[in-house]
Amino acid sequence: MSASLAGKVAVVTGAGSGIGRSSAILFAREGATVHVADRDGERAAAVAAEIGAAATAHTVDVTDPAAVAALADAVFAEGRGVDVLMNNAGIGHAGPTAETPLEDWRAIVEVNIMGVVHGVHAFVPRMLAQSRRADIVNTASMAGLVPVATMAPYVMSKHAIVGLSGSLHAELSSQGIRVTALCPGVIDTAIVAESTMRGAMAESAPKAIAFYRKRGVSPDVVAADALHTITRRHRVITASPRWQVMPAWILQRISPWAAQIYARNATKVMGG
Repeated sequence: MSASLAGKVAVVTGAGSGIGRSSAILFAREGATVHVADRDGERAAAVAAEIGAAATAHTVDVTDPAAVAALADAVFAEGRGVDVLMNNAGIGHAGPTAETPLEDWRAIVEVNIMGVVHGVHAFVPRMLAQSRRADIVNTASMAGLVPVATMAPYVMSKHAIVGLSGSLHAELSSQGIRVTALCPGVIDTAIVAESTMRGAMAESAPKAIAFYRKRGVSPDVVAADALHTITRRHRVITASPRWQVMPAWILQRISPWAAQIYARNATKVMGG
């Protein structure tokens, strides 16, 4: 352990599992005091217990601005401020657009977009008032960099987070707050199993789950990349792992037309 976050305070939402859990544990190993937030209080408590005395569990639904504001109140009431805010909570979705009800679109917007907005709104003014360097990590996705057919609501939400993060960094970096959009690729988490699936995508869900388990990278890799951008080399967009995300992103930047081939086939490959 390099203790690169010694004496720092980190807040991680969606920390009850997956990338959030791995990040909370790694930040604590690097010396940070970690506030583990998740809408599933039992999961949050389990992760905090795994970390030990350096962690505090919070039950927080990021779609509720009052709940996120209360989290900020509780954290700042300790008098140590916040050095790392990781807006990580998110949900998945896949299915034909024509078979996607409006409530699915609203759920994606409320969690994946407004959940991050609520974190920014509650924490940024107080982080600026600290007058010290701090970092914000917003978990987006490779789907925030490239299009993917039959995942329009999810792709929309993650593109929004990439755009938000870049704009925030441009505004806040001169005031000491650096922002990154963390863009994971295919990661071995429960996101597919817990996603809303519609139409043919629901039928192929077992194959997609198996694909993620077999081909997915450990969330520990993503957590390490998040730590790297916080403590070593900051990137406004952090692809993780780079070998997995960069080819599709480069293709999109070089030839959006060619990237459409990837977009039409990505979910077909995952679904067998």
